[in-house]
Amino acid sequence: MTTAQDAFNDESKAQEVTETKEFNFQDYVISQEPTRITLTVPETNETFEVAYKDLSWSRRNQILSRSITWDTNGSTAFDGDVYVRSCLKEMIIEAPWGRTTEAFLLSIDKRLGAALEDLVPKAFESNPLTEVEQIKKE
Repeated sequence: MTTAQDAFNDESKAQEVTETKEFNFQDYVISQEPTRITLTVPETNETFEVAYKDLSWSRRNQILSRSITWDTNGSTAFDGDVYVRSCLKEMIIEAPWGRTTEAFLLSIDKRLGAALEDLVPKAFESNPLTEVEQIKKE
């Protein structure tokens, strides 16, 4: 039978373990080893393998910044096409078509494009407040 004192001692031990673990920044470093993944073109069910590397937080932000333009009134516009193409060219290191170039990306149809787009990190995370404001406008 567990007493209140036993429960307190167990909780104290768990706290000690949590407090003694040192922060290890290496847990947050992007791996330099490529990840291999098999992608499927939804409409045809054809599969192919690519090797890609994740974008670092900083590199993703650089690409995102290049994808945003400002006009003379201070308004901004996001060019999703520039963002997706820039990410894919940087991320894909090995693919059946060879190097992922601008010319290649401009030549493919929406079926293959949609399969590749799944690799790209989201440009913007969904903000619950933004969604509420959008609903209010509708």
